[in-house]
Amino acid sequence: MTTTLSTIVPVELAELCKMGNIELIDVRTPAEFQEVHVQGAKNIPLDRLNAEAMLASHANRTVYVICRSGSRGKQGCEKLLKAGLVNVVNVEGGTLACIQAGLPVVRGRKVMSLERQVRILAGGIACVGAMLALAVDPLFAGIPAFIGAGLVFAGVSNTCMMGMLIAKMPWNQRGMTCSTGS
Repeated sequence: MTTTLSTIVPVELAELCKMGNIELIDVRTPAEFQEVHVQGAKNIPLDRLNAEAMLASHANRTVYVICRSGSRGKQGCEKLLKAGLVNVVNVEGGTLACIQAGLPVVRGRKVMSLERQVRILAGGIACVGAMLALAVDPLFAGIPAFIGAGLVFAGVSNTCMMGMLIAKMPWNQRGMTCSTGS
């Protein structure tokens, strides 16, 4: 049986929040969550999302999943659906769309986005590799080629290994006081 991914727009989410207690899971890193999140959201980072535990505790409850712009939220939903949870809904446009729609948010300390960190690291590695290829040995050209191939793969597959690794770095774990789903 294939279950299709349901979505909700921020305006509909706002109405549900006004009507009562909903289960809104934010799958971004703790640092991103600490910077800004929709009021009432719980932080369970994507890499720590325990789908089996969620299945046991949320079998009869709809779970709404949110991230920054919708991509990681979709991945979180797919993970939950694969585990057998059927009442899973992705928030279209993520936290950014919710802010634009005027939903109440909690703001904290400003942090650098995960996507920006990936761009800085990938660009830095590619530049160093290119300089080494020009100045030391042409074989170093493999470094920027590897980074470029990784970026292409990330775009095609909508998964980014570099982003997943950076998300685990200590500076992206600050504020890890919320539930981890384990």
